[in-house]
Amino acid sequence: MQMFKLLRIKSWFQGCAVLLSAVLLVQCSTYNGSLSSTAESSYDPLIEKDIEYLASDALEGRQTGTAGEKLAAAYISKRFKEIGLMPKGTNGYFQDFSVNKKENPHEDVEYAEKGDINVRNVVGYLDNGAPFTVVIGAHYDHLGHGMSGSLYIEGPAIHNGADDNASGVAGLLYLAKALQGKYTSNNYMFIAFSGEEYGLWGSNYFTKNPTIDLPHVTYMLNMDMIGRMNDEGKLSVNGVGTSPAWDKAMKKAKVKGLSIVTTEGGMGASDHTSFYLSEVPALHFFTGQHMDYHKPSDDEEKINYKGISMVMDYMMAMIANLDGQGDLVFTETKSADDTAQRSFKVTLGVMPDYLYDGEGMRIDGVRPDRPAAKAGIIKGDIVLQMDSHKVEGMEGYMDLLTMFEKGQTIKVKVKRDKQILEKEVSFD
Repeated sequence: MQMFKLLRIKSWFQGCAVLLSAVLLVQCSTYNGSLSSTAESSYDPLIEKDIEYLASDALEGRQTGTAGEKLAAAYISKRFKEIGLMPKGTNGYFQDFSVNKKENPHEDVEYAEKGDINVRNVVGYLDNGAPFTVVIGAHYDHLGHGMSGSLYIEGPAIHNGADDNASGVAGLLYLAKALQGKYTSNNYMFIAFSGEEYGLWGSNYFTKNPTIDLPHVTYMLNMDMIGRMNDEGKLSVNGVGTSPAWDKAMKKAKVKGLSIVTTEGGMGASDHTSFYLSEVPALHFFTGQHMDYHKPSDDEEKINYKGISMVMDYMMAMIANLDGQGDLVFTETKSADDTAQRSFKVTLGVMPDYLYDGEGMRIDGVRPDRPAAKAGIIKGDIVLQMDSHKVEGMEGYMDLLTMFEKGQTIKVKVKRDKQILEKEVSFD
């Protein structure tokens, strides 16, 4: 779950119920309800081909409504057709709509017949004649030459978004092919969403204007940033509290070398949130934050393709384990679990390690000239205590940030290797 998106998402969903021709060259794995713990992940070169195109300079960063994003949409629709998916948009594979962009980003999004920005979801359908449908989604838009979400400070530059989120779209296309003729107790809808970077526009619009009967959607799986798995093989699965069915399915799904980290909350900074708000059980798959996030350096050559293959095997195992279970029970998660509802007045200026599940909160990156950097806190430090308060994991860290004010100076205890250090941090 991305830190910087989390700080913005509250304002985007004020109007919701709460705040926010190719052939596979490598054979897919065959599943019988689960994968063994010794299963080796398969590799599909089409994943690499898809990411290379979607993250190429020719698409100029795929910013919503631009010519580059339309090229990406055309490519995805062509791949859907090659795979054999039925068109399920409102205009073939496309679901088009317009948005009036507000000058104040805290105002509700306004859909319009002829708006300022033309937005396009790409929707394909695998019809197995089943009573329920699984939605599998990933956003395909990104930041263009560096819109407001960019963390790059040296001027306009193409943000190719290889991990965010060409990786997720490549996974979407892989699953669309891999599920042909498999686990036919459900139908499968594949959606490449636009407008995610502006505030989940595409998924929000789809859930309000679905092209299938939304009450017949049994669950939703969302892939956002699955391309940079770390050496520990960690995969974050967010939203496990949205249905009691997830726990059993996840316990049966095992992939060699993969370690799963979970969060409960259904709200988050990606498109699964729109489905959660529509009372659809939803999961978000995410391989973690990195220093190239929302920068021009998020390029294809840094993608961990073996890691993506492991994610694909895990998701296929999950789908297999849920086959035949009918309509999954939806569970509303506690608002306290939903980071989007917190109000932050200060920041340390660090990038948390969202895949860390030990004591305290481990830092995956430190921004220059921000409070942590000025205090001498570095990447890899584990924050154990802020002021007199113990840091209880990521959720506890987020809660503590709401307690401090600008101009305040506090003591922060961090663990660095085997040392416990005390740093004086001033919030500016």
